[in-house]
Amino acid sequence: MIRHIEFTNLCNFRDVGGYAAKDGRSVRWRRLYRADSLGWLTGADLTAFRALHVRSVIDLRHPFEVEKAGRVPETEGQLYQNLPIEGRRWDTAAYSEELGVARYLADRYLEVTEDGVENLRTALETIARADNAPVVVHCAAGKDRTGVLTALVLSLAGVSEDDIVADYALTGLATERFVADWTRRHPDAPLWPGFGLAPAEAMRLFLADLTARHGSAEAYVREVLQLSSAAVSELRGHLLTEQISPG
Repeated sequence: MIRHIEFTNLCNFRDVGGYAAKDGRSVRWRRLYRADSLGWLTGADLTAFRALHVRSVIDLRHPFEVEKAGRVPETEGQLYQNLPIEGRRWDTAAYSEELGVARYLADRYLEVTEDGVENLRTALETIARADNAPVVVHCAAGKDRTGVLTALVLSLAGVSEDDIVADYALTGLATERFVADWTRRHPDAPLWPGFGLAPAEAMRLFLADLTARHGSAEAYVREVLQLSSAAVSELRGHLLTEQISPG
């Protein structure tokens, strides 16, 4: 199966399938995708996107980002939800080389788990429903906000921390293009050192912080987001392959 799906105007669209779960099952392909901004879909890109038969799009950007950069083009019967999960805006001026990119990012991700509770719950409820799949989760770069939500989904599915971290870090393959695109659009704007980066350590630190604070990612989802046991079961039921009976 193909994880990275190539588009002309998108750099970070990929399938979240294939990862092994703890119970011997694995995440099904073509059920959940993660992406950068779908507002760039036009022409052949839009045709290729519609060929995936996506039923639901979860857009994690702020409304002003949607207004400025555009949303996924409307498709009949497709559910579109704008669910911003970032509360505090990033203060990149607070970044220091001593702190490091990974630590800075992990701190921002933990803030998302504090500020985005209601919309994170709604997003997970949407992903949990089998009849909403395939689902695409996206933000601007498909890295930070999308990375947090994807990590929660994969944690609920029973995917190992190493695989969750590795999935997050795959965004690094698009970093060079992110930087080139930004520089072309904003030739006079300076870039902060972490722009477009997805160091594995950032996700590992975030998951460690979430566990230290709540006991586990699943405990956070159940106790803070208050996602129901029924929703967790439905999510696992349709996102994971069927369990093979021994013998």
